[in-house]
Amino acid sequence: MLSWDDYTNEDAEAKPGMMPMPPVAAVETPRAHAPVAPLPQVGIDSDLFAQVVARIDQMHADEGAAELEGKSARVRVDQKAMINCRADLNQLVPFKYEWAWQKYLDGSANHWMPQEINMTKDIATWRSADGLSDDERVIVKRSLGYFSTADSLVANNLVLAVYRLITNPEARQYLLRQAFEEAIHTHAYQYCIESLGMEEGEVFNMYREIPSVARKAEWNIRYTRELSDPMFSTGTPENDRKLLENLIAFYCVAEGIFFYCGFAQILSMGRRNKMTGVAEQFQYILRDESMHLNFGIDVINQIKLENPQLWDEDMKKRATQMILEGAYLEILYARDTMPRGVLGMNASMMEEYLKFIANRRLAQLGLPEQFKGVQNPFPWMSEIMDLKKEKNFFETRVIEYQTGGALSWD
Repeated sequence: MLSWDDYTNEDAEAKPGMMPMPPVAAVETPRAHAPVAPLPQVGIDSDLFAQVVARIDQMHADEGAAELEGKSARVRVDQKAMINCRADLNQLVPFKYEWAWQKYLDGSANHWMPQEINMTKDIATWRSADGLSDDERVIVKRSLGYFSTADSLVANNLVLAVYRLITNPEARQYLLRQAFEEAIHTHAYQYCIESLGMEEGEVFNMYREIPSVARKAEWNIRYTRELSDPMFSTGTPENDRKLLENLIAFYCVAEGIFFYCGFAQILSMGRRNKMTGVAEQFQYILRDESMHLNFGIDVINQIKLENPQLWDEDMKKRATQMILEGAYLEILYARDTMPRGVLGMNASMMEEYLKFIANRRLAQLGLPEQFKGVQNPFPWMSEIMDLKKEKNFFETRVIEYQTGGALSWD
């Protein structure tokens, strides 16, 4: 291997086995479509080398010319749009949506990995005959069963559809971070299931076998159908409306409602010093999901702002209906997982909490609340999501999971 030590500041003598260094001359920056200068042929088959040169010479002349058409100029901010943008998506700056870039930076600073969390105490509790009640065991299994497959569905939709259909590079930058976080979440659920020695076939197939879990999974698939269609594209009023509807279902319901019963149950368990490792994993996941949700709502509202014709009375009614459907399905899930009072909560309290969450989602979209007078019966959930806390409530480790001190909330 060559190193800079092989050369002096003066003209270097060629050493055995080294290619002589040609003199450096000032060169003009080549134009994008300039012909390729011939290269020295060294140790390459002459016919193969000729083919390489010929193909490189033709790259801008035919192949790729259509792709580059209209994209040779530098991108201006006013050319950027959240959907249906024809400006070059490879030009990240100038930013149009500073909030999207900031969310990418914040998400990157919030890095964590499942293996960092000690599961020893959880394993002992799970294996102990009297470590958990039967109702508590059902809650742990149901939560891991739903989330382990739901986050895989979310990741698939992000990678295969949302990223392709959102035509803004800084928003796409965050989507890449979100997709990685969804992979971490799926890893975390698998890590919990493996650590506790659960029967994997039972847990990973709950979305097919347990009705309250299956209904949520079926709803997710039905209302994100266009996102799962590789042939779907935007650019027409009808398809733009379908995308907006899918994004509302995806972010406001799948990520904004369907996680909240299970999260509250597991985090309440951790507050009682039970299954603290699982609960700590869920705490970090909830904080990630809160950022995903806020990003998604910002994207939806930006699309509404740039395409006001999509946000008509019919779409408002449709969005309200989907959020109410999501709340109802999550209430049914709560009743199934909590037939009796457990962990300082019951199905009635959870129902009020989910109505409170549904009102929040409606308000974030600029829609009227549907459940009058409901309150948050679990105010500690807001504290758990507060990134300014210096330690988690289990006091097992510092939760300011920053990288290199990059994140400051003061």
